[in-house]
Amino acid sequence: MASKKEYLDFVLEQLSGLEGISYRAMMGEYLLYYNDKLFGGIYDDRFLVKVTGSSLELLPDAPQEIPYDGDKPMLLVTEIENKNYLRELILAMYEDLSVTK
Repeated sequence: MASKKEYLDFVLEQLSGLEGISYRAMMGEYLLYYNDKLFGGIYDDRFLVKVTGSSLELLPDAPQEIPYDGDKPMLLVTEIENKNYLRELILAMYEDLSVTK
């Protein structure tokens, strides 16, 4: 099932406190980047982030979900309404992430 553009727009609005957020459409889903580093995405209208040391620390109880068949688990972000929390999460994860080629 493809994600709705409206859900992407909502998540992008929640991340609007961070300059450098971008996205790429990919097979009906959306990959999310912060300053050219892939940190997560929108999959089946779920906001998922990569599993890193920082994301595990800040989302200790988050369910791990598979974005699509054959991929590694990612963490489901449920506190989407809290812009400050999302900002803190992405900034903390940034150092854990590799540069996207």
